[in-house]
Amino acid sequence: MSDTASDTVTDISAIKLSNAQIAWRAAQDIEDGAYVNLGIGFPEMVAKFQPEGKQAIFHTENGVLDFGEAPKPGEEDWDCINAGKKAITIKPGTAFFHHADSFAMVRGGHLDVAILGAYEIAQNGDLANWSTGKGGVPAVGGAMDLVQSAKRVAVLTDHVTKKGAPKLVASCSLPLTGVGCVTRIYTSLAVVDVEGGKFVLREKIPAISFDELQALTGAPLHVEGEVGDLICPEL
Repeated sequence: MSDTASDTVTDISAIKLSNAQIAWRAAQDIEDGAYVNLGIGFPEMVAKFQPEGKQAIFHTENGVLDFGEAPKPGEEDWDCINAGKKAITIKPGTAFFHHADSFAMVRGGHLDVAILGAYEIAQNGDLANWSTGKGGVPAVGGAMDLVQSAKRVAVLTDHVTKKGAPKLVASCSLPLTGVGCVTRIYTSLAVVDVEGGKFVLREKIPAISFDELQALTGAPLHVEGEVGDLICPEL
């Protein structure tokens, strides 16, 4: 696969979904009352887009459960933060607990969904979302517990790297966060499930053809039934 696979499609940047739109799409699949951990950074945006009539119970590894949305600028209480050191708000029912208890919840299989970012996802569900390279995080951290313990693991990512190389690959070349753990991938171009050791295409943006999408993917995309249109609101 070429490192400039994006050259096969005219100006992907003009047609791909924004990070906010990817987060919006992922939020639509969260069940009402689900216990959800959002990874540091981009996945935190999912909390903004809870569908009407549904409300997830958000968990953060540093020991808070069922916290509210981010406070307005200038209204932060910096004693109340998530694992990414972002300010959170407290609401009736919010619970605080020890870091060890938080990981007992994770390792005990009490989370319904973990949503993370990624550098690479392999067709068998392996996930690489940390790196010791230049500018990388120096350790895998709690993500390794999350991906092996949550009932469902979803990944939010651009479909290709900044250099145009595929992020959905046959096998990961970077250090693994977890083995065979990813169930669904929400990218800037498509929604892809990992089933039976292969990528199964569920939705794609209408502006790209299947062949063009395949050229941007580092492993075969399989089609089982109808492929839906991936359409998100302007955000």
